[in-house]
Amino acid sequence: MLPARSIYDEDHESLRGSLRRFVAEEIAPNFQKWEADGIVDRSLWGRLGTSGFLCPTVPEEFGGIGSDFRMHTVVAEELAYSGFMGPAADVSVHSDVCLGYLLHQADDAQKARWLPGMVDGSLVCAIAMTEPGTGSDLQGVRTRAIRDGDHWVINGAKTFISNGQHADIVIVVTRTGDGRGSGNMTLIVVEATREGFRRGRNLDKLGQISADTSELFFDGVRVPVANTLGGEGRAMGMLMSELPQERLIIAVTSVAAAQKAYDITRDYVRERKVFGQSVADFQNTRYRLAELKTELSVGWAFVDQCIAKHLKGELSTYEASMAKLWCSEMQGRVVDAGVQMHGGYGFMREYEICRLYADARVQRIYGGTSEIMKELISRNL
Repeated sequence: MLPARSIYDEDHESLRGSLRRFVAEEIAPNFQKWEADGIVDRSLWGRLGTSGFLCPTVPEEFGGIGSDFRMHTVVAEELAYSGFMGPAADVSVHSDVCLGYLLHQADDAQKARWLPGMVDGSLVCAIAMTEPGTGSDLQGVRTRAIRDGDHWVINGAKTFISNGQHADIVIVVTRTGDGRGSGNMTLIVVEATREGFRRGRNLDKLGQISADTSELFFDGVRVPVANTLGGEGRAMGMLMSELPQERLIIAVTSVAAAQKAYDITRDYVRERKVFGQSVADFQNTRYRLAELKTELSVGWAFVDQCIAKHLKGELSTYEASMAKLWCSEMQGRVVDAGVQMHGGYGFMREYEICRLYADARVQRIYGGTSEIMKELISRNL
């Protein structure tokens, strides 16, 4: 189970208990169908919102409860530890990633338009950065927004967009000037009802299958200039200020999901008999479990340190990159060891460890690949 940690108080633990019950009643019975469908049912968003699990840091004036970021990490931990990484990824993109841009960069009129719906689940949000020809190279974005009076006209395509099928609003990274300079990029919120906005296919992925991930197309989409976040040409600065939180939350979910993989593997090797004794009785198994337990303990300590710094506004890009790098790589080691200790059964999708293995792989890719994290960290050496 998830370890008790001093970083949380009674309110956080109360939320944890409520979410655990919600997962058991609302997600677990439906999860296999959602995995088969490649998408959660849209009604889940409303139930999450009604239960108070979406966007808890939104101020009361915009429909939220105005809590601190630890409420976000509690939700992320519990959903990841449940093993249902599809819904976990959906909620995290909406609450932990997209919300930050609207909370910190939107004006009051924009907040009043979008935040209440994000809290109650009637509006699902996505952020569209990646394009078919660009990954981590955000300055290579080619989706173009051209000013036409009081509107932007947007043309381009995005891919690998989480929440793409359900999204009602999309924060789009656009090019509004020539050249690769950071002043040529602008964030624009596009409503899915706009003419010329089109969803492509729901992409077929290795893991996190019930998290819808889509291609999005913008064919002459006209959007009011009033939908611009933070002003023209300020996208890169806003992205750099918000990406540390995204990378921290990936680190948090990585440790929680790794803890789940460890716990079910430990229980399995205690029960599985080989040559007349449990697999856990073999020295190799015990030593490997000891190594994994140590890595998990280090991971929890590190993410708690980063959460504490983030609460004070002191988490640097480099520290967030280190957390994302180490925790996601550690998750990969834990799930791989879990599959190995399950033997042939670990390769079967009917065993949870198999799904956890597949779901873990993208943690080292989205939010910036491990290689990009190393590049960012190396700049501060």
